[in-house]
Amino acid sequence: MKYQGSCHCGQIAFEVEGEIPEVMSCNCSMCQRKGTLMWFVPRQAMTLLTPPEKMSTYTFNKHVIKHHFCPSCGIHPFGEGISPSGQEMAAINVRCLDGVDLPALKVQHFNGREL
Repeated sequence: MKYQGSCHCGQIAFEVEGEIPEVMSCNCSMCQRKGTLMWFVPRQAMTLLTPPEKMSTYTFNKHVIKHHFCPSCGIHPFGEGISPSGQEMAAINVRCLDGVDLPALKVQHFNGREL
């Protein structure tokens, strides 16, 4: 299935293709504050529809995940990083996707505080 996603103001827009088997809720200092529900996909499954220079990026801790956010509305629609197997990945914030039934999603809790 193809999903349309964006930040609140629409300055960052993207498409992502795939099925959402489950999402992850992380309790690290960043994710807990953002309240994201992340769906991990291979980076090539996501297509950025707006110029990358429209985004701002934040990294912290080991600086391996690029947390992208909109400099206008502040919403974090996705992040990018490398999986333990070396594959480029995107962490999609499913709260930023159109037409997703959030209560129906299976949520896997991750203890990011321990990293």
